[in-house]
Amino acid sequence: MIRSTRRSSAPVSNTGSDPVTAAVSSDLLSRYGGNLPRYTSYPTAAQFTGDIGPADADAWLRAVPSGTALSLYLHVPFCDALCLFCGCNTAVMRNPDGRAAYGALLIDELSRVAERLGPGRPVSHVQWGGGTPTTLPPGTLRQVMQTIRRLFRVEASAEIAIELDPRYLPDEYPALLGALGFNRVSLGVQDLDPEVQRACGRIQSHAQTADCIRRVRDAGIGSVNIDLIYGLSHQTEQGVGDTAASVAALRPDRLAVFGYAHVPWKQKRQAMLPADALPGPADRLAQRARIDTVLRRAGYRAIGLDHYARPADRMALAAEAGTLRRNFQGYTVDPASVLIGVGASAISAFGPGLTQNATTTAAYARLLADPARILPVVRGVRRTAQDRLRADVIEALMCDLRADLADIARRHAAPDDCFADAAPALGQLAADGFVTLDGPVIRVTEAGRPFLRTVAALFDAYRAPADVTRHAAAI
Repeated sequence: MIRSTRRSSAPVSNTGSDPVTAAVSSDLLSRYGGNLPRYTSYPTAAQFTGDIGPADADAWLRAVPSGTALSLYLHVPFCDALCLFCGCNTAVMRNPDGRAAYGALLIDELSRVAERLGPGRPVSHVQWGGGTPTTLPPGTLRQVMQTIRRLFRVEASAEIAIELDPRYLPDEYPALLGALGFNRVSLGVQDLDPEVQRACGRIQSHAQTADCIRRVRDAGIGSVNIDLIYGLSHQTEQGVGDTAASVAALRPDRLAVFGYAHVPWKQKRQAMLPADALPGPADRLAQRARIDTVLRRAGYRAIGLDHYARPADRMALAAEAGTLRRNFQGYTVDPASVLIGVGASAISAFGPGLTQNATTTAAYARLLADPARILPVVRGVRRTAQDRLRADVIEALMCDLRADLADIARRHAAPDDCFADAAPALGQLAADGFVTLDGPVIRVTEAGRPFLRTVAALFDAYRAPADVTRHAAAI
């Protein structure tokens, strides 16, 4: 990922305040309620094409300067059960041998990556996502982690994280994760209301979540993140507030609060959700505001668009220092400038461009079976100088809620008026109270925080018209 040298602190509100985020008129909701990317990269995945392939990934890997810290992301596309709201690349895999075979593919790809990088490259972050990574047999996870430590030099301060499903966490897994050096876990909760759980096909009790947290804490894993979702079928403002309060009482270190992305044209399983029970934009915004109020009152600080952290957590400290990052895993404290995705559908980010592996497990395995030992890349995008310029602005806004356009243009040797096309819309956002403008410096207000993607989109040269259903709704 392109990295700005940002030293300005993001605006962090008083944890006891209740920012006005719900009282937005229907006119504003209509004006800013189009479909937008989540801006976990720029250019976004919507610009990926098949013009980028294994040869590009090969060249970009070989060009990574020696000593550059790397971030590794490993994708496991299996779950024990599918949640209807999920937009991830995952499927149910019952066969333990099939799960173990997938682990062997991860090891194969890791070895190919290391061949191109050279031995002993430093790694500052390891993230396991999915799907549910703990669907891998314990011995398989151990083998992959041992391979990572053999092929790379995992730094002592590295964050090693994994996503868990409290409903299906094998008994032996917490101790295994502790022994393998994992120091952060992320648990899906989404919502605790029984009616919402039945509608989205995820039945999970508060007791299951509490027990999972106890088990990983007992295993020595110090940092726990919990995921919540608003905007699901049958959710209400009162219900999401109750869930947030119940979860906050478990004292996780961080929370991610995502707006449900309804994209049934991409994920067919979402068509099974009762669409007539999905809340509209005004209700979604009210739900978001209720969660925000509950978590701030519980002592959490708002981070970027949709994260919360305890004041002493590394994410809160990074937000205050202006060193927060954003990549395909969302907000992160990871300082690495190169992200290498391993596994089916995994995305990698290099300075020159972005790549994505084959999305299905079968296609991924076929590419790894090639005797030429190619990388399993099927698409991507090459970054231009203009892309790098705009990526810096978008990341600054998404992470810091602030961007100094003149400073960013100067660092890219771009003309002073390179962002003139955004001026009229910025003026309207300022009039609506969502940003303040101090010459070339944009600051997003607390009222504008829920509309952060809308602000970032002003600097997206590829953005589609608001009525194009390429992305999920911005609100």
